[in-house]
Amino acid sequence: MAMRSIIISRAHPLLSNARSARRFLSDQGGGRVLEDEERARENLYVKKMEKEKLEKQKQKLEEKEKTDKDKSDKKP
Repeated sequence: MAMRSIIISRAHPLLSNARSARRFLSDQGGGRVLEDEERARENLYVKKMEKEKLEKQKQKLEEKEKTDKDKSDKKP
């Protein structure tokens, strides 16, 4: 079986148009490079969303504790 290769060129948004990232795929790899990259991006996104969710929960808890403390201080 003849080995065929494909070069995929994508311009990275943070880089200038003159510089671009290139990925090499072959028939034998089955596109595994892209699968791994997509999985890594998805994992980063999930971690980011979980972190934001936990930060929001922490803020709500702090606000609730503050309002509970203010209410208890006001009672004689």
